[in-house]
Amino acid sequence: MKILTLYNNGRSVAFGDIPQTTDYQEFAQYVHEAMANDTYHCVSYFGYPNADALQLIMCLANDTNGTIEVSSFALKEKSCPSLKIRAIDRFEREIAENFGIEFEGHQWPKPVRTAPDDYPFYRADDEELHEVGVGPIHAGVIEPGHFRFTCEGETILNLEIMLGYQHRGVEKLMLEKPLLSQKAMLAESVAGDSAVSHGIAFATNYEALCDYQIDERAAVERMIACELERIAIHTGDLSAICGDVAYQLGNAVYGRLRTPIINFMQKWCGNRLGKTMVRPFEAPYDLTPELIADLHTTLNAYEKDFTQMSNKIKRCPSVLSRLERTGTVTREQAVEIGAIGMASRASGLLRDIRSTHPYLKYEGQVKPVVKKHGDVYSRTQVRIEEVYESLALIRKLVDNLPVAQVSHTDEPQLQANRFALSLVEGWRGEICHCAITDNSGKLALYKIKDPSFHNWDALELAVRNNEISDFPICNKSFNLSYCGHDL
Repeated sequence: MKILTLYNNGRSVAFGDIPQTTDYQEFAQYVHEAMANDTYHCVSYFGYPNADALQLIMCLANDTNGTIEVSSFALKEKSCPSLKIRAIDRFEREIAENFGIEFEGHQWPKPVRTAPDDYPFYRADDEELHEVGVGPIHAGVIEPGHFRFTCEGETILNLEIMLGYQHRGVEKLMLEKPLLSQKAMLAESVAGDSAVSHGIAFATNYEALCDYQIDERAAVERMIACELERIAIHTGDLSAICGDVAYQLGNAVYGRLRTPIINFMQKWCGNRLGKTMVRPFEAPYDLTPELIADLHTTLNAYEKDFTQMSNKIKRCPSVLSRLERTGTVTREQAVEIGAIGMASRASGLLRDIRSTHPYLKYEGQVKPVVKKHGDVYSRTQVRIEEVYESLALIRKLVDNLPVAQVSHTDEPQLQANRFALSLVEGWRGEICHCAITDNSGKLALYKIKDPSFHNWDALELAVRNNEISDFPICNKSFNLSYCGHDL
């Protein structure tokens, strides 16, 4: 089967260059052969109405050679066989929901982004088992989602998660909003704790569609902002993990340490979450010498206390007893469900776009943190060690900032009939934005995938055979996004 190989992350190609077959068996065979090797994983699979068919576009990343393979199938009926690949079944469910397509033989043909009153939960007809329903309204400040546990006593045998309570129509609004600033704000709102990384994915995509290359200084400043976002959220999550195991010292110290990082972000761009930090074609806020000096002071003070607190966790038996061997996802399970980002790396599966498909100036700059046990403690270790990696990278980048180039006065225009795909490693994992322009150079499709779309399945697997009281710590160890999934 013919495929289009993209050798560079964040570039555009002619949309017509994407090969299209009408032979579904040929398409399915190619996907099965690629996905049989854990070198490949699916970064996006979506439908695009094109002429008299629904063009199903498959994008597979090769994590060994850094390429992205794009292929498509022209579906002219209202049904076709399911690929029956666990890592792709959620993409099929989304396509079915959006276009009324039936994937024959699908293993789990349930709504993926709707929340009907009669949602078909898995049921076990056994008098010794009981069900526990949690949500969608939660006691804490948390987004809506429903968790249905099947338990034997206190032991979880199965968890099914129903999402789809938040529908903002982000992808549709991307096509409808006329101003570039409006589209950029939409990208930042996909997941509020990933405003910078989603902003980079959008800016990279839009620039690619305009055949525009930002200067080196802007690229480096985007990297610094993204790594600061990683430090801030990892630190906040470490605080929450400590809170969930009643380790109040860690909860308080990590919670305090997050504050100076996000406060610096506010000094830099005016928003603690980094909103407006990234805009296509420009670097809106210069990282001045004064800000650089402030950043060094902030990071030095942060690292001292972060190290002290992290060392205490490693030596605290009551904390380790709650984190070790709790909420385990094996490497085989991570491969099967297509786990990405931090969740995959904690299970021994190296998936880090900064390393495998580098963008901006990341090539050769990051050594991915990989653990092998796949439990809550492994996910905690990944967070801690990634903070140190980000600290070192930020210091290196700010000490070697390129000189800014003169920016263009005229805003570049979108090119007609182009396809662009950008991958960004947010703190949760891989973010994927795809876009297609029409004959007049307007956006005809904008497809967004947050890493949570892959990793909710990992949480369902992690809690099996754990006590139901361990669910909060398992949940927080992933810290997945509800709105990023629902869009």
